[in-house]
Amino acid sequence: MSGIGELPLRIGLAGLGAVGLEVGRRLQAGIPGLALAAVSVHDPAKARDGLALGPAVPVVRLEKLPELCDVVVEGLPPALFSTIAAATIAQARLFMPLSVGQLLSNWELVEQARKCGARILVPTGALIGLDAVRAAAEGEIYSVTMVTRKPPAGLDGSPYLVEQGISVRDLSAPVKVFDGSARDGARGFPANVNVAAALSLAGIGPDRTRLEIWADPSLSRNTHRIDVDSDTARFSMAIENIPSENPRTGRIVALSTIAALRGLVSELRVGT
Repeated sequence: MSGIGELPLRIGLAGLGAVGLEVGRRLQAGIPGLALAAVSVHDPAKARDGLALGPAVPVVRLEKLPELCDVVVEGLPPALFSTIAAATIAQARLFMPLSVGQLLSNWELVEQARKCGARILVPTGALIGLDAVRAAAEGEIYSVTMVTRKPPAGLDGSPYLVEQGISVRDLSAPVKVFDGSARDGARGFPANVNVAAALSLAGIGPDRTRLEIWADPSLSRNTHRIDVDSDTARFSMAIENIPSENPRTGRIVALSTIAALRGLVSELRVGT
């Protein structure tokens, strides 16, 4: 992968959903040291319309994307995650997954990255305080609990709700729809709780990280509260994210991705 002395870094976008499209537009507007190099998307016409792509930024097949880029940002449906992840790692590129929960069921990719000299960088996304969790994990963390509350539309159709026969439509009061581990939550709500997967990877792992998910009709924002107890500190964090065009994803996720990309080339980086 190119280093800071070999700028600009070539960025590839796998998927142009609410996050990918915003990241692409900001790259096109200009960020020193970064360049949009290629995209891969199911509908090439939509990509060209959404980003006004010229011949310098081709739309390519998913497997071809890592050949043209130094960094691949993944924002795809879960079924396509392993395809782009494996191709990117095989090319020894930097892989930036937004579908973080998919890493938990494709953990062999981490070992493959070690063997190939690739790297996997998970953006902070919709959470705050991951630096504090990572620091606490250098000591001993006793417990991590996350409570996610979302408008029902942001949870409707999730695999866990379908399997359990749970409806979140026409609710008049908050309903807890899940209580378990971050691993099980990521499996049952693959488009909703990537934040819980990221939290678990920063801290004590997906099996010990506890997760509650609530459908709350009184909310217009996706909210997360995290409580951490460790041998160095006890702390709580809360954030209310404004949903993007996709109600399952907060607007801050795209900005977090840009911040992570900018940190790869910036002369000054603040945070762990």
